[in-house]
Amino acid sequence: MRNVTIDVKHVTRLEGHGNLAVRVRDGEITSLQLAIVESPRFFESFLRGRMYDEAPHITCRICGICSVGHTTASVKGIEAACGIEVSDQTILLRKLLFFGEQIQSHVLHLYFLAVPDFLGVGSVIPLAATHPDVVRRALRMKKLANDLCAAVGGRHIHPIAMHVGGFTHTPSDEELLGLKRRLEASRADLAETAALFKQLQVPALLRDTEYVALKVTGNGEYAFYDGEIVSTKDPSPTKPADYRNRIVESVVEHSAAKHCRSPQSPSYAVGALARFNNNHGQLHPAARNVAGEVGLKAPCRNPFHNNTAQLVETVHCIESSIALIDTMLQHGLKAEPCVRPQRFDRGVGLAEVPRGLLVHEYMLDDRGRIENANLIIPTGQNLANIEADMRAIVPAMLEAGSSKEEITLRLEMLIRAYDPCISCATHFLDIEWVD
Repeated sequence: MRNVTIDVKHVTRLEGHGNLAVRVRDGEITSLQLAIVESPRFFESFLRGRMYDEAPHITCRICGICSVGHTTASVKGIEAACGIEVSDQTILLRKLLFFGEQIQSHVLHLYFLAVPDFLGVGSVIPLAATHPDVVRRALRMKKLANDLCAAVGGRHIHPIAMHVGGFTHTPSDEELLGLKRRLEASRADLAETAALFKQLQVPALLRDTEYVALKVTGNGEYAFYDGEIVSTKDPSPTKPADYRNRIVESVVEHSAAKHCRSPQSPSYAVGALARFNNNHGQLHPAARNVAGEVGLKAPCRNPFHNNTAQLVETVHCIESSIALIDTMLQHGLKAEPCVRPQRFDRGVGLAEVPRGLLVHEYMLDDRGRIENANLIIPTGQNLANIEADMRAIVPAMLEAGSSKEEITLRLEMLIRAYDPCISCATHFLDIEWVD
């Protein structure tokens, strides 16, 4: 084919609304866009004038899937601005809550959004009839993760127990013991999940890509909650407060979400595969074993293996959650008052949410009110890289004689592999579309 027009309105099985448009004329790509058409959110604007301790409970409403991640980045940013140092117990609880969200989000994506592509069905609904055990397994693991979030955060989504400076609720020993037993029992479900993914044929795509993620130096921890910014092209660490040295935002005409680049690359990738490429040596041994079973090796430059990296991270989070609960039970949890502010200034909070590096920056006035806020969402950071990957896929498939339908499906699979959360990413402006 020398002339191809692909026009997909609202790519399915991802969060939010995005349109895919590709034009090929005389064998050359003349236009290729992943257009984000979700309505702008304006969270940065209506944070202005609110008190510092309101920010986490406002920004967690940006997304129901990543609400723990937004709360975490927000409290860390506000605490940095207020000179607050939280207790070791608070950090343990936050990490356990964070693992719960990683598990529920990864399971949701893998089973309900990605796997239908590999099994040749349009959604998870037909799988409930043809593969009921697979769907039950997914629901069982997702419920476990949701219950973990509820036990620590106070409810399944939009945590109400995590605040600036600490927690207002701690789970009981009985709750922790029950969760530990269920986490241990979930190892059988994870083994079945790994066996399923070993059977799937992952599309081939290799493109020189910069992978950006947090990395913890010194203690060997796989970076989710803490860390400094590194990349596969620049491993020198950048402190959270200096994130603008590594992330450059820009406005594009065809999207209600900004694009991002780095000083090294016109586009880069964040997410599970980026974390794996930068932190694979810090994975739990069980997760490293699963990575070997499914053939995931670092460095991996195939974006379709972001799904595989999510599976590996799920194993890591299950095992790390069990270890955290053991630590809490050994030392005991006690009620602690939230730490109060020492000052009001600028603060930046970073966290590795399921879809990648999340940035929350706040500037407070001398009364503790928010003067300015800047939120950089993982999906916004991935958009330019998705388009770059698509520009690599289309010519190769045209040369191989693929049909328009095959190319369209492959491009949709690529977008879904990044697990985009489009509603999170839109914070620019409305667009008037002109033909």
